[in-house]
Order: sequence, then C-alpha cells, then structure tokens
Amino acid sequence: MKLSNLLNGVKVIREFLGSEELSQGTAAYSVANNVPVGKITADSRACKRGYLFIAVKGIDADGHRFIGKAIEAGAQFVVCENIPEDEEIAMKAGKRNDITYVIVENGREAEAKIAANYYDNPSHALKLVGVTGTNGKTSIATLLYNMFTSLGYKCGLISTIANYIGAAKFPTINTTPGPIQLNALMDQMVAKGCQYCFMEVSSHSIDQGRIADLKYCGGIFTNITHDHLDYHKTFENYRNCKKKFFDNLPNDAFALTNIDDRNGEYMVQNTKAKIHTYSCGNVADFRTRIMEQSIEGMQLNINGTDIWCNFIGVYNAENLTAVYGAAMLLGAPHDEVIRIMSTLHSVAGRLEYFKGKDNVIAAVDYAHTPDALENVLKTLQALKPKGDLICVFGCGGDRDRTKRPEMGAIAGKYATRIIVTSDNPRSEDPMAIIQDIKAGMDADAKAKADFITDRLEAIRTAVLTAKPDSLILVAGKGHEDYQIVCGVKHHMDDRETVQNAFKEKENLS
Repeated sequence: MKLSNLLNGVKVIREFLGSEELSQGTAAYSVANNVPVGKITADSRACKRGYLFIAVKGIDADGHRFIGKAIEAGAQFVVCENIPEDEEIAMKAGKRNDITYVIVENGREAEAKIAANYYDNPSHALKLVGVTGTNGKTSIATLLYNMFTSLGYKCGLISTIANYIGAAKFPTINTTPGPIQLNALMDQMVAKGCQYCFMEVSSHSIDQGRIADLKYCGGIFTNITHDHLDYHKTFENYRNCKKKFFDNLPNDAFALTNIDDRNGEYMVQNTKAKIHTYSCGNVADFRTRIMEQSIEGMQLNINGTDIWCNFIGVYNAENLTAVYGAAMLLGAPHDEVIRIMSTLHSVAGRLEYFKGKDNVIAAVDYAHTPDALENVLKTLQALKPKGDLICVFGCGGDRDRTKRPEMGAIAGKYATRIIVTSDNPRSEDPMAIIQDIKAGMDADAKAKADFITDRLEAIRTAVLTAKPDSLILVAGKGHEDYQIVCGVKHHMDDRETVQNAFKEKENLS
C-alpha cells in the first residue's frame, strides 16, 4: 500500500525526505508519498526493510527513543510527533536521505488511523459489538460469541481470556490489543468469513486510542465500580473514560446500558446511538426477575419468558439480560435465543465450581474489585451453606492500593472464614499487600482470618480444613494460569490447585 493511502485522514503537520522538507504539490512530495510500504509496526524490534515505524508515546516508554533502532533494522518510513535531536543530527549528516519522516499531531491517533487504512477498515465489514464496564465484560462478550456461534454464524471474539477467529483460539496479552493488532485480528476474521465480532473494551484502550477508527454497530455498558485508579487517578476520570466510548458510537449503532447501575444513564446521555436499557430491578426495555436459584442454577423471567439457566447471582442475571438484549437488537430470533441461553455455561474462571468430599464446593472466580468480591460473596451467602463460607483472596501488586482495605472489609462482612493471600504481587512485597488488606478489617474479621502469603498453600489449607457442606470462594485470578512474583511469571492455576487439594483430602481420609 502506498504511503499516501496509509496517511488518509491522518493529521499530518510536516513531511521530510531525509533533511529535505516536502511541500504538497511538488514532484518530490508526490514521489515520496507514492512509495509502497511493506508493513506497519509500533515495535522497533519488529522492523524490516521497507517497514513503516510509528513512534507512540506510551505509559512506560516513548517510541521516539527507538526511531534510530527502527531505521537500523530497516524501517524506511517513520511517523512521529517530533524528530529527536540525534535523528536531526543524522539527517543533517546525510545518513537519512532515503528515510521519509511524517510529523503528526498525535501519534496514538495516527497509529489507529494508519492501522485501519492498512487493513482496509475491517471493522466496517463486521457487526462489531463492544462491551465495557468494570465487571462482566468477559462474560457478556464470550456468551454473545457462544450464542451467535450456536445460531450458526461465524464469529470473532476479543477478550481477556482468549481471542477467537471462528473456532480457532489465539492467546491474548491485553484485554484490548493495540490498534495494529486489533485491525490485523479483524482482517483475519473478515478473511475467514466472520460476520460478527464481540469484544471487551477496556478503559485503558479507550484512553490510549486503541479502539479509535473502529466502527461499532453496538455498545454495552455493564457497571462501573472502584478499579484502575492507579492509572486514572480519580473515579471521575475512570467513569468519563468509559463514557467516551458511548459518546463516539455512530448514530446507526445501539447503546445498551444497565440502569441498575447508578451511572447507567450517565454513560449514554451524550451518545448519538439509539439508547436501550436493561435491568433486574427497574422498568427497562429488557427486564429480568430471578424466580428461584440454587447452587445448580436459577430460573429467570426475561421480558415475560421463563428460562432455566446454569448461572447464579444477580450479577449473572444482569449479564444474561445484556446478552438477551443485544441478541434481540442484532435481530436474532427470540425463541432460538431463549433455547440457547438455557444451554450456556459460565466462562472459564467465572464462578466455576468444583465439588469435593463431604459436599464441600469450591468456586473459582475472577473477582478482583471490591464490588465483584461483594457480589460473589453475597450470592454464595444467599445459598445458605450449612458449613462455612470461606473466602480466599488477595490483591495485585503495583496496582490500585486504595481498594485493598475495602476488599478486606467486604470479606469480613460476608465470610465466616477468611484466608488472605497473594494474588499477583508483581514487584511488591506480598506481606505488605496483605497488611494493606488487613487494615480494612475490623477485630471480628481479623479473628476469623489467616494470613498465608503462598497462594497454593492458602488454597490447600482452605480445602483441607473445610468442614462438611462448606462453600469456598477462591477469588482474584479466575482463568489465569500464572502468578507474577518479583516480576517473574510462574505457573499457578487456581482451578488446578483446588482439584489437586480435593484429591489430596480424599486420599487422606
């Protein structure tokens, strides 16, 4: 693809070929902009001859520092906000005569626009639905993917757990990839015949412009609670970042919002999209009532139709209502949607149950925010276990510290036994994190708590010491199969650990 095509819609300030500034309309400008570009990348290490390198100012590193390395690796085109001093010296020395520099207003915006242009705007060829909020994104996006796959459509999924192109599974690094990876994924989806794509939209991706220039046919708001304040600094910043996603939806899209959340209406107050609502307690376009529930599942009434589903808890009822509402808005047949909903199961690591001896049940869940932990504990408490309700949890290191005491207080309120342990300590001292959690616990909570830094040993202790008919919640990591300690990733799977502990307990009896 020619450079001029890639720069279509990009806010270009100046352009250079070596040290010569190019003026629009001149022969030199025309020649430079008609040179074909090999591939595009924002990673200097991936550059080869003929590549276009986009220098993006990131949170931890500034891509402008690596322009020289990109050129040494073969990059022929550089898109940047400014030319660093060492590059200017090299330009003036005649060492960059075959390099085209494009100075842009905003590197992140340019990356998103160039990526969309390079892959011929694949989001326009898909029915793309984005799901954003603090909790429930993975469940809703994945359940929609499963729903529409069951309806006979070829679908794509971009989520925390994994990315899918049809039935093919691919690993994921970030909840929402960067714009080049996003457009590349969607380009493959289009090539493989996918008609729908369901994706999680993180606040980081909105703030960093990763999803700019994607065309959505719908957006779903789940809820917003305390999270990511290490990045956004204030709750207001975090909330407004989420709102920006709905502000940017086109007028031919739908905006489906949870009005049980106090910010549900705020999220869509400036959207151009058609607004629809869902609720488990208020009058809404899509409304659900929980008729009954047990450890096996719950009976719901959704817009007048009864359905039995393999989920429990109000928050899961909300997720299923969002799935139902989105399916209706996408034109799926009602009766088929209801039938398929009764066959759906929890997403990996989302209240995933394991049964052991003496009717002890362990639930592994990704709950890692105060609101999510409270929702799961309230759900399990409502089942009225005859034994203890044991909560095993921790908090991640190098992340928002203010939620740690909140989660300690919540565990103390609902659990009859508590084991505070490590989550992903990363570079922090695990015991220091535990002390932050402990600070939110009152005397009663501390009296029923154990503090075990080794997560494997904490889970093992919970299982081996559980009384008959107890419920164990292992919260925080869910589907993750690793733990980061001192910056090193180790294998650690809560589901695997629970099952091994159940086997050990059985062998001991």
